[in-house]
Amino acid sequence: MRHKKGNHKLSKPTDQRIALLRSLTLSFITHEKIKTTDVRAKETQKYIERLITLAKKGDLHSRRIANSILHD
Repeated sequence: MRHKKGNHKLSKPTDQRIALLRSLTLSFITHEKIKTTDVRAKETQKYIERLITLAKKGDLHSRRIANSILHD
């Protein structure tokens, strides 16, 4: 079942929410810690875990998906 599997809106429009989550993810990867609210941290955790899973695969398709998520 996929009950309650949506994302939190974080009181932002879609484009701002995606930009916020990408920047928090990039900051966490580069600096290894971030200071933010609990809700934003839990949403960022989803992005980070997805990137870790892609990094474990290591093939070309996974690298391209990770690059599309981070843009860096």
